[in-house]
Formats: sequence, structure tokens, C-alpha cells
Amino acid sequence: MGGAPSTPRSTGGDDVSVEEYLIATFVGEKSFPLASDFWNKLLELPLSSRWHSDRVHQACQLFAKSNGYTRHLAKLLIHLSWCLQELLLQADSDDAHSSVYKKAVNATYISSVFLKHLIENGKCEELHLSLDETQPLPHAFVMDQNIQNFVMHSVLSFIGSTEVSPNSYVLHQELLNFMVVAMSTQLLSGPSPGPRDANPFIDAAMAQEKSLVCMAVRRLLLNYISRHLTPPNAKTYLYSDGDAPGILERVGSAAATFVLLPLNYLVNNSGDRSKYPLAECSLHVLLILINYQKSILSDESITDKSDDSATSKSVSKLHVFSSGNTFTKALANARDVEFDRADVEGNAYPGPHVRIPFASLFDTLCMCLADEGAVLLLYSLLQGNSYFKEYVLVRTDMDTMLMPILETLYNASRRTSSNQIYMMLIVLLILSQDSSFNSSIHKLILPSVPWYKEHLLHQTSLGSLMVIILIRTVQHNLSKLRDVYLQTTCLATLANMAPHSHHLSPYASQRLVSLFYMLSRKYNKLSDLTGDKLQSIKISLSGEDDSVLEDLAAELQIFTDFLRLVLDILNAILTYALPRNPEIVYAIMHRQEVFQPFKNHPRFHELVENIYTVLDFFNSRMDSQRSDREWSVQKVLQFIIDNCRSWRGEGMKMFTQLHFSYEQESHPEEFFIPYVWQLAFSRCGFSFNTDAINLFPVPHQVEEQMEDGAGEEGKEKKVQELIEQRIVFDP
Repeated sequence: MGGAPSTPRSTGGDDVSVEEYLIATFVGEKSFPLASDFWNKLLELPLSSRWHSDRVHQACQLFAKSNGYTRHLAKLLIHLSWCLQELLLQADSDDAHSSVYKKAVNATYISSVFLKHLIENGKCEELHLSLDETQPLPHAFVMDQNIQNFVMHSVLSFIGSTEVSPNSYVLHQELLNFMVVAMSTQLLSGPSPGPRDANPFIDAAMAQEKSLVCMAVRRLLLNYISRHLTPPNAKTYLYSDGDAPGILERVGSAAATFVLLPLNYLVNNSGDRSKYPLAECSLHVLLILINYQKSILSDESITDKSDDSATSKSVSKLHVFSSGNTFTKALANARDVEFDRADVEGNAYPGPHVRIPFASLFDTLCMCLADEGAVLLLYSLLQGNSYFKEYVLVRTDMDTMLMPILETLYNASRRTSSNQIYMMLIVLLILSQDSSFNSSIHKLILPSVPWYKEHLLHQTSLGSLMVIILIRTVQHNLSKLRDVYLQTTCLATLANMAPHSHHLSPYASQRLVSLFYMLSRKYNKLSDLTGDKLQSIKISLSGEDDSVLEDLAAELQIFTDFLRLVLDILNAILTYALPRNPEIVYAIMHRQEVFQPFKNHPRFHELVENIYTVLDFFNSRMDSQRSDREWSVQKVLQFIIDNCRSWRGEGMKMFTQLHFSYEQESHPEEFFIPYVWQLAFSRCGFSFNTDAINLFPVPHQVEEQMEDGAGEEGKEKKVQELIEQRIVFDP
């Protein structure tokens, strides 16, 4: 017991036989104790070893059968932890070619390969993360120690404590890959987390002390900010298999590409590999961690005293609730290294907290907003971290963040995911809740907007561009997506911006009036259809069309609300900002006929009344000054500007100023967990057994749904059901 197997002698080109012998021993039926020298020999394999993927897959299948008896996965994870602990003690040496460093890379790499196979084949209960009590243990290890907690503590400690350098880059990348693999047990669960879901490694991460969590979150954010390039010396660790792509196709996909299974639905097939794999993997690990929620089942006894009898009944009632997430809290309390609000206000957050350069984080996010992961991180910070939100709102270069978002929304029809559109619109809604933001964006003038093709935008304010893009998104949605949530988010953002409008551009003003006209036409059409359908039902005395009528009535109510909201937006500008917006007055006067059908309409007349008060004011003055000369556009506009000075708002009805805020529902994880994992696996470079995925629909499942008639409409409905957000009107 305790000895290592006798390995074949390696002479010249026989390294492959040594490697295959040791791997075969590892996956075999013989169990080697934790203290056996076999583990040193296994982990000291040369990092340039070559092995064909088919043989790796065969080894994984053998390992799945033997691990229950040998407990080699648990032992390998313990050795990985020991290697990382030893490296932390040798931090000053920083020698990438040290024996311990190579052992740590190999331990991480091999663990990831076999762990991934067990997870993706639905064998979470067969991980066997414990040791055989009959085998001897080193004095430093306690038998009943939680192995997943032990390894996650070591991994997070190394990541959080060690700077990324050319010498440590490969190990950092492999550890992040290991974390993605270890946390992928979430893929086996449904989209709604349940108390019986088994996620041993991510639960272990959640159980770490606050100081370690803060260190890990800080390092993941710094990795994302720093965007390290793969160092040249990392190429010595790449595996190859003849002329074909190596087992390690690139640093950053070690654990995944070791097992090159044919199921590649989740792999990004564009061939566009990230230039910054460490930064991207750090972001995905962080997003997975901060969006995790563990459901806990509690059993409460409730005494039933509904009757007056002397005896009362004790009823057992089960409750499911989510436990706290320490990583979410750490990100929410992250502070700027340049300034700590607690220093001024004296209300410091108890305990350790993350300190990062907000300026660098802001610049990195703005540079990467075309990527969905960056948008999710920006959303998480704006929604959860008041310090970062305040920092963003006082920036004077808001265009660096808004322009990439607005450009992406402009190009939304070009294969932009609906989830990405949702998240960007929510970011805009969150920002529009702040009055200083709404004011400042109208003061920032853009010389040109080259990517906007429909109209030449010259010397346009950022606020006007935002109005134009939001209206364009609404109009595109009306004709294509027909998504009520998206529509409501755009209009709510416009409503928040309206009272603060300042010198709205001619084009933005025209688009706003055109939006009212477009919605009014849709409303009138639905109103006529509803009336005709109701009449036909009365004549036929048949109930067959009842459901059709209900659908029409529901859609009519939706467009009634939309139309009222646009009228509210126009009212807010005219009531609170008319002197600063002569162009909106011109646009309303130019197309005043579109408001005529609603002047006496019972549902809209009180909102249209203010518009006609403005029209009467300017029309009467224009009529009194008319002569034989022609009124050009410039003359009319100058007339409006001159008369705006005498505008006092007499006769205007004052309505409650609209203000909408974004609020998460109680279980946002039902949307975010599947979304984050889809992002992670589309970019991480490795495949996963799609038959085992229950967290979200995979391509072949979607194809089956489409064959069954679900189609694109069904997909959009499912996405809409998963969106756990709401927009709240603040009275």
C-alpha cells in the first residue's frame, strides 16, 4: 500500500508510453492512497505531451466506472489544492517552470477533463467527493473534511492572491476553466432553481468567508480590466496531435478541448476567438457566481386555531426561499480605489470590501459593449452597486457609454439577440431615472453620427439621438417583434427624459410626432376591427368568435396605453420644457391634423387638450401676423422661437409628471442563470453534451419545437416568460 506503480523506462521517444501508462493507471481499477508517489509521477507529466482525443474519451469512460471505488477524482482534487497552497507559500519565487507549478497546471487540467465528463453525462451523484476510510491518510488531512470546499477555497485563494504575470498566466487560465467546468452542474437543472439541485462546487464557493470572496471578485474584475494577452511562453504548454488541432487548441480551452466530442452545438462556429481569453473567462466566471441562487426548503409548523375548540392542529408547511449570495454582495459593495464615500459620510460597510479603479472599469465596459457579457456586467453594477452608478452619472463623457449601446440598438435587426436588446434598454431605463442624466445628455453635442444612415445627423445632441433610436426601436418592434415589454421599456425611458428635453433636434421632434401618428393608425384599425367583430357576433349569436374578440380587445387596450403614454410624453415636453424646444412646437403645428380625431375622444381628450392649447396660442399669433408674404420653414421656426418668450403656459392642465423606475422581480435568476450559461458556452470554446442540458433549450431541441409548430413566435414567448423584470410607475 502507498507505493507507486512501476512505470516503463522512458528512452528517447518513449514519453508517450509513460504518459499513457500513468493515465491508464489513473483510470484503472486499482486505488492508490492519497500519499502514494503515483500522484507525483502523474502530475509531473511533461506539459508538451500528446494524446489523441478519441483515447481521452475512452479513458473518461473507464474512469466513470472505476472512480466510485478508487476515489481518484477526490484525491486528485486534494493534490491540486496542495499544489496551489504550496505555490502561495512560494509566491516570491514566481517561477513558472518550477516543479510545483507544472504539477498544479496538470492537476487542474486533468481534473477538469474527467470532472467535465462525469457532469455532462449526468453523473453528479457519482463524483464521489470523499475518501475511503480504509486507506491511510497524511497527517495533514482530516478524513471528514469537505473536499469540494477544500478545493474551492484553494482555487479562489490562488486566483485572489496571485497577480497575473507571464509566468502565472497559464495556471490562472486553467483554474478559471476548471471553475466553469465545476460549476456546470447548473446545466443539468431546470431554469427554475430547486432545493434538490446538486451544485456541490458552486455551493462550496458560496460558503467561503467574505474576505476571500472579495479577493476573488477583485481579481476577476482586474483580469477583465487588464485584458492580458496570451504571453509567448504559454505556447510551450499547447498540446498538438500531428497536423490536426491539438488537444489543447489554445490556452483558455484546456479543460474543454481535451475531450473533443462531436456535439458542438454550443461552440461559437464563427471562428472568432477572443484575443483576451483570460479576461473573457474571468467575466463569465464572475457572472455565473453573482447570478447563482440556492433554493432552500424549510419546514414550518403552523398552529391552526380557526375553531374555538380546546385542541388545535399543527400543520406542516413547506417554504422554498433563496439563500444569500456572497459574491453578489461583494460586487454590490465594491468601491472606487480613488474615492470611498464612507470616508465622507462615515457609514462604512462592515467588513472587507472590493476596491477597484472605477475609471478603468468604466473605460473597459464602454470599449466592450458590443459583447453581451459586458452589457450584463454593466447592468449588474448599475442595478446593484450605488457607488458605481453614482460614478457613472457624474461622468462628463457619457457618450463613450451610450454611443455603443445606441449603435447596437440601431443595428438590432442584424442578428442581435433579443436578450441583448432587453438588457441595453433596461440600462437606458435605469440611467433615465436620474434627472441630472436626462439634463446632461442634451448638453453633449455630437459632430456627426456616421453609422446612422436614414438621415444626416449633424451637430445633434446625445439626448436627441437617444430619442431617435428609442423611437426607431419602437417602430421596428411594432412591425417585426411585437414585444409589449420592449415597447413599454422604450416608452418609459422616453417619458423619464421628456420633462428635461432641451433643444430637441428637428428630426427627433418629427420622429416623436410620427410615432404618435403610427400608433394612432394602429389604434384606429384595431378599434374598427373590434367594433366589426362585435357586430358580427351579435348578428350570428355564435360564441365561436369570443376568443378572437377577447384577443382584439386586449391588443386594443395595449395600444390605448401606448397612445396615452406618447401623449403624456408630448404633454411633459410642452408643460415643463416648451420654451427650450421650439422644434417640437413646429413639428406639432406642421402635423396638427393627426391629433384632430382624438380631440373629443373619451379616452384621450384630456391629454390632447393641452396640445390644442399650444396650437391655439401659436396659430392665433401667426394668423394675426399673416400678410401677402410666404411663410418659409425658417420664418415659421423663427416666429415660434420669438413667441416662446411670451409663453406663460396659461390654460395648460397640469398632469402628474411621469416617472418610471426599473425593478427586479423576486426571482431574476430564472432569466439570468440560463442567459449567462448560454453566453459562457458560446464563447468558452468547448462543447457540452447537449442531451444533458435542462437549463435552456439547445439548438436541436429548438428545431424540434419548430417542427412541432412552435416556431419563432414560440421562442419569443418563452424568452418573454423568462424575463423577470418589471417597470414601475412612481406616482
